[in-house]
Amino acid sequence: MRNSIISTLAGLTLVALSMPSLRAEDAPLELQDNPPERYIVARGDTLWAISKRFLKNPWRWPDLWGMNKDEVRNPHLIYPGNVLVLDMSGGQPRLRLEGTDAGGLADASKGTGVGSTVKLKPRIRSQQLSGAAVPSISASVIAPFLSRPLIVDGDLFGNAPRIVATPENRVLVGGGDVAYVRGIAKDSPPVWQIYRPSKALIDPVTDETLGFEVLYLADAQVREYGADISTIQITRARQEAGVGDGLVIAPPPDILAYVPRAAASTLDGLVISAPDTVISEIGQQQIVVLNVGARNGVESGHVFALYRAGVVSQARRLPSSSSNDPHRKDIVTVYSDFDPKKVGGNVPIPEERYGIVFVFRVFEKVSYALVMNASRPVHLNDRVRAP
Repeated sequence: MRNSIISTLAGLTLVALSMPSLRAEDAPLELQDNPPERYIVARGDTLWAISKRFLKNPWRWPDLWGMNKDEVRNPHLIYPGNVLVLDMSGGQPRLRLEGTDAGGLADASKGTGVGSTVKLKPRIRSQQLSGAAVPSISASVIAPFLSRPLIVDGDLFGNAPRIVATPENRVLVGGGDVAYVRGIAKDSPPVWQIYRPSKALIDPVTDETLGFEVLYLADAQVREYGADISTIQITRARQEAGVGDGLVIAPPPDILAYVPRAAASTLDGLVISAPDTVISEIGQQQIVVLNVGARNGVESGHVFALYRAGVVSQARRLPSSSSNDPHRKDIVTVYSDFDPKKVGGNVPIPEERYGIVFVFRVFEKVSYALVMNASRPVHLNDRVRAP
């Protein structure tokens, strides 16, 4: 009987292993135990925070909206004062704006996105809409990582214009000062940012240099273009700059107009740095750098699950113990019959999932992600995969 049970369990295990795993985007939506029937969007809300009120997996927000991939990449906007209604009439849970037809918030708000033509109709608005559109995640934490490069390709920074001289041979210059730069072309934009190399980002698997973390120093504007040497003026300084510091063209600010969604099942990466902390353990609402970027198919809005890298445990024999029961006539010594040599000494421990990160900015070879939740500190070389 016992052998037949073991054979049955083994067979079920083989069947389970042979079945294809269900992709996150194909799994049924899991609503919270008591989701609200309607919710009024408030100032300070984020898409992530709102989705947690309805869903156990916040990155399934686009499915709750009924959005397709194109709508995810260029989503419509919701604002404080909008009333969201949870509609269960179609069998699949959908969110819609109060007063609109069933079919999901995406259908109800078609034609309201940026750059689209809006057909105006008379309607009574019960509450004044105010404030900017609701962002995906809080901008206060990631704002400094949106308007500055902070990670620069090695070739680009190696050939970047550099400060070669300062007035009166000063060691450092700050806000309002001028500096002299070699390498600015006459047809280049006038607005630049000054950086100092910090550390190289090395892929722990391939040893490839993925880029350089750079320390932001100041904003600068070209005051006079020259054939060889151009004059810049520092318009705003976080730190003083000096000879040898490099310049990068100021990028346009990113807009938080993306929706959280599960990363593709083929994406797999590692946490390789934490630019906003000098410690080895990273917590919630801190930034991490992943060793995957645009060339790997990563997009802003992608959500990854965090896994602790497998650790090898040293197998040990249990110590012997002696019975000290006063009712026993003889003292009995108990030994463990476990032999570490039979399992090959070290035992690899399976990876364990413990958190979620949200990608908010993507570079060519790496990307920035915000730790949304984690049951333990994030360590360098922890793995990220589709949730």
